[in-house]
This record gives sequence, structure tokens and C-alpha cells, in this order.
Amino acid sequence: MEKLYTAVVTATGGRDGHVKSNDGIIDFDLKKPKELGGQGGASNPEQLFGAAWGACYLGALGSVAEREGVDVTEATVTANISFNKDGNAFVLSADLDVHIPGITIEEAQKLADKAHRACPYSKATRGNVETRVTAV
Repeated sequence: MEKLYTAVVTATGGRDGHVKSNDGIIDFDLKKPKELGGQGGASNPEQLFGAAWGACYLGALGSVAEREGVDVTEATVTANISFNKDGNAFVLSADLDVHIPGITIEEAQKLADKAHRACPYSKATRGNVETRVTAV
């Protein structure tokens, strides 16, 4: 494996903490959401994970669609990242809602599934995070 890029982000304080990247672009507080007993009012790990996965997924969708001659420049993905209780443990689940204008829902689902197989975040979570990918 050839390492092409390494992001460096330091987290302190957990869910009610702070994150900062080594280049200073990311530099903000985190707050536990009200739904989990926190005060809310700031980002949280699930939002950050959804943002990162959604952006990466769209990159994979672009690569897959380009090979098939489909324009996905107006495509969007809404990543719904859920924090769940499973017995005595906590687990994440994800619903990726993929919108690709200009093609049928069936064509969009085929591209969405191919992008899910190609996306590095999807690969990293496969078998670990229950995930649904749906063309909408």
C-alpha cells in the first residue's frame, strides 16, 4: 500500500471536547447532542463522520459514473449516522441517501451500489457498521 496523504487531527475531552488538525483548518469544540443527554450547540463525532463519509462517497460516485459516461456533478448524498444501543454496547448505523438527477431511480441505485463498493469509507465500515444505500 502506498500512503498518499495522512490527515492529522488531535481530539481532547471526548464528546464534550475539542478537535484540531495540525494545519489549523479544523479547530473547534464538540458537544454531546441533547438526544444523548448533552447540551448540544456544537458538532459531534457522528456529524463529522457523516460529513467525511458523504464527501468521500461522492468522490467514489464521480469516479464510477465517469467510467459509465454519467454526469453526477449535481448528485448529493445525505449521510444519516445513528448512535445506537445494542444490548450493553453502543454501535453506529448509517443510511446513505443518494440523489442523482437526470437518470432513473434504477440507474441511480446501480451507480450508488457501485460507488458504495468503491468508496474507502464504505470499505472501512463494511461488516462493522450496518449500512443502507438508497437512491432517492
